[in-house]
Formats: sequence, structure tokens, C-alpha cells
Amino acid sequence: MNQQTASSAPRARHGVQFATDALAWALSLVAAEALRHEFDLARVAWAPLAVVIVAAVLVQLAAGWATHLYRGRYTDGSFEEVRALMGAVGLTTALVAVPLLVLPASLHVSRSVVLIAAPIAFVLMLATRYVRRLAWERDRRPTTSATPVVIFGAGDAGSRLVKALAGDAESPFRIVGMLDDDPARRNAQVRSVRVLGTLDDLPQVVADTDAEAVIVAIGQATAELMRRVHDVAGEAGVRVKVMPPFGEILSNKNRVADLRDISIEDLIGRQPVDTNVESIAGYVTGRRVLVTGAGGSIGSELCRQLARFGPSELIMLDRDETGLQQTQIGTFGHGLLNTRDVVLADIRDADALQRIFADRRPEVVFHAAALKHLPMLEQYPDEAWKTNVLGTLNVLQAARAVGVGTFVNISTDKAANPASVLGHSKRAAERLTAWVAENEPGKRYLSVRFGNVIGSRGSMLPTFRALIEAGRPVTVTHPDVTRYFMTIPEACQLVVQAGGIGRGGEVLILDMGEPVRILDVARRMIELSGKDVDIVFTGLREGEKMHEELVGRTEHLERPFHPKISHARVEAASPDQLDRADW
Repeated sequence: MNQQTASSAPRARHGVQFATDALAWALSLVAAEALRHEFDLARVAWAPLAVVIVAAVLVQLAAGWATHLYRGRYTDGSFEEVRALMGAVGLTTALVAVPLLVLPASLHVSRSVVLIAAPIAFVLMLATRYVRRLAWERDRRPTTSATPVVIFGAGDAGSRLVKALAGDAESPFRIVGMLDDDPARRNAQVRSVRVLGTLDDLPQVVADTDAEAVIVAIGQATAELMRRVHDVAGEAGVRVKVMPPFGEILSNKNRVADLRDISIEDLIGRQPVDTNVESIAGYVTGRRVLVTGAGGSIGSELCRQLARFGPSELIMLDRDETGLQQTQIGTFGHGLLNTRDVVLADIRDADALQRIFADRRPEVVFHAAALKHLPMLEQYPDEAWKTNVLGTLNVLQAARAVGVGTFVNISTDKAANPASVLGHSKRAAERLTAWVAENEPGKRYLSVRFGNVIGSRGSMLPTFRALIEAGRPVTVTHPDVTRYFMTIPEACQLVVQAGGIGRGGEVLILDMGEPVRILDVARRMIELSGKDVDIVFTGLREGEKMHEELVGRTEHLERPFHPKISHARVEAASPDQLDRADW
């Protein structure tokens, strides 16, 4: 019974829609014919007019059915419905008016009555649809109990958000106004929601509307803009919400209305560089690709991105079985660990690598396996030598033995003018990679260098977050220390692109923008948490720099392919030239 009721409801609505359109034709035809007789209804030939009305109604029904007007294809009042309605009215006008023009005048009905009535009928039909659309929107508006919010950004993203929230009766947010810094949008209006000013007007708008939050609806918003929004919202005493990226919306990972609280990543990240990965990642498609360190933060994201480009085989190698399982889940949707795409091995084991490479014969290698914690390696420098230097050499030699054509070594900004064990070990890995490039002409063995990766396992942000959640003091080495930051996806995009545009023996360096002061990061994270947590300065640790560098003193940069990606030549060093005693 409920199913029958539910299915009959649309049919009833479409029937009402046709009835109103039929009434619109009838009223407009009567009005047009009455106008000819100066509204002396006694002079109107009602019988012939009734025939014309019936003909117009029947043709409108047929035309409307053919264009799906009365079959539920269109949303009330949408542009698509207006176009279909225009076509149906035009067809009805033509099919009814032409016979009238050729019939004798003795019919006692004006030959132009349909031509006069058509625009009147069209306007009446539009009016009924507009009224229905207003009623539909009114019924779907969020209730007054929903949280009042202001949207910052009246562009395409803001318009989408307004439509998504204003058309959801169960939305927890009720939009009370919009803000935009573009003067051209000062008087803009979307779904009756007006632009009330710029971001600087937020405190006054909050006072006038009782808004409790501001939602940032700007695609590719820079960290600088997000910090400004956060600061102004703090002055106004409201929360900040953020829309998901358009990429996640288009891939159905999130909806437009899936809002989240502003995060520290929003405040210190950078606007992603357009690396055009899809246009140059053809060297991966159809090839056997191997990733070392696949269980780590960079390696796992790299595997997920590489899988999109259709390699014939993706081989994920790591010594961490749990990390491999998580990567397998994120890349292939299962964690069975009994398939050939996962390989459990340690890059320190040269013999094992030789066997694996000889068996699997990869054509492209991304080398992400490394030890990366600077203070730990200062205590245990031999471990850095075994993994970052000898381990890299093992991978290089195994790759060289099977004729790998593209080898991308993932390095760090600490390799530029190294002052730490980590920096020296990664610099040695870069030089070894350049040495193989010199001895393998026609093949691309190169390195990619970038700064701190936001959110990577064991990095600064997760550490700060854990300390704050535990209510413990956040430790910062020095009030003025700065670092470069980038997101994990962006770092991996650079790595993938490096394999396409890098040349043998080079190191590729992404323009990291302005360095960020760590103290500012700590303060903002504490503020976002809402907790009262102290900051303790511990002093720079052995091997740490006050300010990191991306380019070595002897390196000369060029940007032959991308304005945001620099290329530099690394001084090659054979294994015989590397001396552990130099550290």
C-alpha cells in the first residue's frame, strides 16, 4: 500500500502539472479571442473556440509527453524544464495555428488567436512552475533550529554550497549571509542569500545575523588566506568550517555539504602546484613499477597515486608487514597479504634485492625507503649509513642489473648543505644516484628533494597533536626556527612528475614557498584544540639548522619544464669515494 502511494504521488503531481498547463492554454485563448471583440464575450464564437482549445490542449499533452515534461524528467523551475516547455509550446503553436491560417474565415475564430495566446500561455505555465519551485524550496529549507552560518566566497563553490545547504531540510546549517572580497560580487545574491560585505566585515555581520560559524567556500584557497580567515573569525568569536576539495566531490569521496573544521594543515599548507601529473605519467602506464618503503607515509600514498595510471604490475616492497597491509588496503581495497603485489624485504639485504629484482624485473623504481628522524640518527649514525647509503646503493645496483629505465630517489631538503647525519646520508644517496646515471646513458636515475611532509608518520604535526590531546606541554626547539612544509599528496605528485620530466643525474626541487615558523604552528594548533597547553623551548638539537635550505651552495638551478620545479645537477660519487669516516 505504501509503495502504491509512493509511486502514485509523482503521477498525480505530473497530472496536476498538465492540468495547469491545459488551463493556461484555455485562459490565454479565451483572453486572446475576447481581446479581438473588445472583451464583449457575447460576440465570442464559443463552439469554434472550444475546438481550438481542445486541439491546443491535446497537442500540448502530446508534445509535453514527447519532451518528458509530464514524465518527471525535470526539476520544477529548472532551466532544462523551461527549454522543454518552450519547445512544447512552440510545437503546439505551430500545429494549431497553421490549420487556422488555411481554414476559411467563416470559422468565426481569429486566425491569429493561437499566435496571440501562445506567449500568454507560456508565461502562465512559467508562473505556475515558479510558484511550485518556491513552495518546494520553502519546504526544504533548514529549520530555524539549524546553526546560522556565513559563507565566505560567492563564486562557483559558494553558489554550490548555498544550493546544497538551502535545499536540505535536514542540514545542520542555516545560511544567513555571504561574504566576498571581490567588489564585483558586492551585490550578488544566490537563492535569496545576499553578499553582505567582505571578510573584514565578518565581525559586524556576525553581530547583525547572530552567525555562529563562517564556512570557507573557495577552491584552492591558499594557507595565507586561511590564516586570515582564522584570525578574523577569532576576532568575531565564530568557528571556521571548510568545504572538501572539488576533486573529492567529483570522485564521490565527499559531498559539497560535507563540511569539516579548519585544520592546521589548512593554515600551514600551500596552494598545490599544478604538476600536470596525468599529462606526463605515461612512463608508468603498462610498466612494471616497484616502490621501496611502500609501507611508509610517502610510499603508501605514492602507491595509491601510481595505481591510477595503470601499471602492468605494482610491486610494493617494505620490511614492515603491517605497513604493507595498510598500503594494500588503501591501494587495492584488501589486506590479504598473499598476493604478488606485496614483497617483504629489507633494502639492507643486497642478496635478497638482487633475487627480487631478477624475478620481478621492474622497469620503473621509486625509492622511498629510508630512516628519516634526525635526532635518532644523530645518536645512531651507523644505522643511517646502513639504510640510507648502503641500502640505497643496494637498490641502485639491483635496478641497474635488470636494466631499470627510470629510477627516482626520494630525498630531503636536509641534503642541501648537510649539517646532520640524516642530511649527509641523504646527500650520499643523491650522489650515488647521480653516479649510476653517469654510467647508464639513456636512462633516468634522478632524485627529488622536498621539505617536511605534513602529516607523515612520526612528523612534527602528529607529535604536536598527540602532546596537545594528552594535555602535555608542546616542545619547540627555538622560537625562531622555521621549516618548509608540503602535503603528502603534493609530495607524491612531484615524485611521479619527476620520473617524467627529470633528466639523469639531476635533483628536482619544488618551489616550497615561504618557510613557516614552528612556534606559530604550535600556537595555532593549541588554539584550534581549545586546550590550555604550555609551549616549552628545548633548544636546537645536534645537527639541526635554524632555517632549512633547499639548494646547495654549489648547485645551479634551472627551470626548463615547470615554473615551480627547479632542476639542479648533483656531483656524482662512486661507492669507492664515499667514506663513512667523513661523518
